[in-house]
Amino acid sequence: MKVTLITVCRNAAAVIGASLESVFAQTHTDIEVIVIDGASTDGTQQVVERHRDRLAHYVSEPDKGIYDAMNKGLRAATGEVIGFVNAGDLLMTPQVIAQVVDAFQRSHADAVYGDIIMVDEHDIHKVHRTWLSGTYHRDNFRRGWMPPHVGTFIRKSAYDRFGHFNTDLRIAADYEILLRMLYKHEIRTVHLREVLVRFRLGGMSNGSVKHILKANREVRASWGLNGLQAPPLLVTRKLWSKVMQFFH
Repeated sequence: MKVTLITVCRNAAAVIGASLESVFAQTHTDIEVIVIDGASTDGTQQVVERHRDRLAHYVSEPDKGIYDAMNKGLRAATGEVIGFVNAGDLLMTPQVIAQVVDAFQRSHADAVYGDIIMVDEHDIHKVHRTWLSGTYHRDNFRRGWMPPHVGTFIRKSAYDRFGHFNTDLRIAADYEILLRMLYKHEIRTVHLREVLVRFRLGGMSNGSVKHILKANREVRASWGLNGLQAPPLLVTRKLWSKVMQFFH
């Protein structure tokens, strides 16, 4: 099974090398690696160029934001399964993709998600939160749940059928695409009970209070965009689920 791993980045020279090395270290042999860079100016391009011969596709050009960059990666992907390893994040072990492929083959699912640990932006060995996703139940979306996007792998056929990221959303398009695929269209989904990704904190939706509030507004809007009624207390429940990550 061919797996496409997409890395999007901008001005990530200090961290992108380690992210790519975690991909190249995988024991699964059929991996297509794509890097979409947003015209970095800090030396990111030079770091990526050192790995150019191992990349199936690489582009460095201005974009309209992270989700536009992700869509560029999706359009270039040819793997049966697609996942994202964003700049700064690390696959937890060299066996991660082999485990994901095994889960797809055993379950015949359209999506496989696992668990992640959230680490300090400057010290990847300092764990702040643990995101234990739990067994998949579609109705959990109504309780504010979602799987971690960086720990979720989806078949290309699902993207082809149900579309790419909604770039009208600036912070929560990852939530919207999972809601659209898993909840609205009910693609077959299974949980892999393994920590798959070391996620470096510091992204847009994990930053300032302003960004968090905007992200939660976009979460509610995602339901309407899909012709769905957002459940009462959705945002409160979603915030509570994040609080609980500190106690795992």
